[in-house]
Amino acid sequence: MINYLNGTVKVVKGEYIVLECQGIGYAIKTGNPFAFTVGSETTVHTHLYVRDDVIDLYGFKTPEERDLFVRLISVRGIGPKGATAIIASDTVAKVIAAINDGDTTYLRRFPGIGLKTSQQIIIDLRGKLDFEGSADIDGPKIKDVKAALKALGYSQGEIKAVIPALKQNADLSVEELLKLALKNMI
Repeated sequence: MINYLNGTVKVVKGEYIVLECQGIGYAIKTGNPFAFTVGSETTVHTHLYVRDDVIDLYGFKTPEERDLFVRLISVRGIGPKGATAIIASDTVAKVIAAINDGDTTYLRRFPGIGLKTSQQIIIDLRGKLDFEGSADIDGPKIKDVKAALKALGYSQGEIKAVIPALKQNADLSVEELLKLALKNMI
């Protein structure tokens, strides 16, 4: 319903920020509110969470974080607090790689995620977290980086997980993109 808001951060609290947009202050829950700076002009990608007696607006720095949040809360046993904790604790690329690789140990390190819930996340989301659409739309630099990563022995899931970070930095050279990809895989 509300895809994103662009405005000025007015308040940063422990669980939320207040973003003023044209004279209206939106309280937006976020996993890491201290990533935002009071007084800064920013865009927050949002998801309106509605349940029986709850209407909350959740906000994220990138559309990929928001999309991962939406997919995580679709998993039985994962609520919005658990999903925001996962997203705030690590990069989207690493979470996607863990899901695609079936790494329950990695997923269990997040608060409230046990063995059964980590297995459910993998069952429900493995191979379904392609936020960028078809891989055929990758530019030549990203295709070169993917080929290099494959030659280095990385799995398709690991490679696919770092593509969003590469696309956000598409203006970098192939060498810089490869360094970024390798850094996101560690």
